[in-house]
Amino acid sequence: MSEAVPKPQARSERRPRPLGAPWAEDLRAGVRRADDLRRLPLAPEEHEHLRPAATAYKVRIPASYLELVDWSDPDDPIRRQAVPSADELRPLPGERPDPIGDAAHSPVPHLTHRYPDRVLLYPTYVCSMYCRHCFRKEALNEDDRGVALDRLEPALRYVAEHPEIREVILTGGDPLTLSDGQLERLRSRIEAIDHVRLLRVHTRVPVTLPTRITPELVRALRGRLVTVVVTHFNHPREITMAATEACRLLREAGFMLLNQSVLLRGINDDPQTMETLVRELVYTLGAKPYYLHHCDLTRGVSHFRTSLDEGQALVKGLRGRVSGLCIPHYVLDLPGGDGKVPLGPSFVRGREGRCWSFETWDGGLHEYEEQLREPGPSQEVPEPDREDRALAWDAARALAHHGARALWHEASAAVRGLRRLFRGSTIHR
Repeated sequence: MSEAVPKPQARSERRPRPLGAPWAEDLRAGVRRADDLRRLPLAPEEHEHLRPAATAYKVRIPASYLELVDWSDPDDPIRRQAVPSADELRPLPGERPDPIGDAAHSPVPHLTHRYPDRVLLYPTYVCSMYCRHCFRKEALNEDDRGVALDRLEPALRYVAEHPEIREVILTGGDPLTLSDGQLERLRSRIEAIDHVRLLRVHTRVPVTLPTRITPELVRALRGRLVTVVVTHFNHPREITMAATEACRLLREAGFMLLNQSVLLRGINDDPQTMETLVRELVYTLGAKPYYLHHCDLTRGVSHFRTSLDEGQALVKGLRGRVSGLCIPHYVLDLPGGDGKVPLGPSFVRGREGRCWSFETWDGGLHEYEEQLREPGPSQEVPEPDREDRALAWDAARALAHHGARALWHEASAAVRGLRRLFRGSTIHR
């Protein structure tokens, strides 16, 4: 039986957020509200163009992330993720305010229970940066603060009362915008529930505010639970020296490091960019590419969305070109809350009974025949037909003597004969 969930500490017992910390200065020096966008090196008409979107949706950009922008390029992939655009106010009819149905699976406040053995827990609705493609941008607009731990009590009680729950996933907002003390207390309360075995932290902080990852933060997250940190790098230029150091601290703490990206038009939807991104995630950051999300039906993000065909072709192109460690699962979160579905791509090209046809990574075609032992008593294997043997050996000798190019028809006959020959023989592997 699970232990009782400990009560939250009084506000006076909470550790104050350190003044003058590099990450805090980074936030203060960046864009924190719509008026701060005037400081950006944009033409007057550009400022006028983006202001309505900056007023409609929250904006925050750390100074260090702004330094990555190439301001001479209006389509710069870093700029497009961070700086508001008038396109955000042009929704399509089928887009939704809650595109993946979080609310439909929320039995208590601040918690989503969509899959049997894991839940999402929302301890804050604050982010270090408000990404323009965010699928929760409307939900985040409604609340601009963290959640006091006592307000999480119903959600934690729900977890304690459901022994099938093995994972708690901290999301939001960004949970790593909480103070070290808040994170430590929340982690302690979750790990006091016996049947919870894994703590997952979904965060963009290593990308947008990497100096927030400190030894003190690492200690706050370390406990009895297996801890998985899922980062959100979308472009190779986000993999900076500071981000590399942040991921090194997380990795050396013993945390499993994964990454989920969103497929975004004009940002990472070309083969070279995606190939570089997934390689550097593994080889530089030590983060396994976990999910590549098809862009959700969030209102006002159609300018970021590719077609499913384009996404499948992009992921298919990674196969064979990069290590299997570098290939993410391409998934679609079904609207309304029905969960994720894998989008492939499939390399199966055909099937007839036990004979399958597969496309190889380099575009070739390979036929494969299943060899399955039938249930029941063993049967005598018939001796291969003498004509089959002769046909196979004659063609094989001709190939050896004259070469394969001039004897394509003989080769085809050899293959057919060898298939019949080996189908009637016992082969040990």
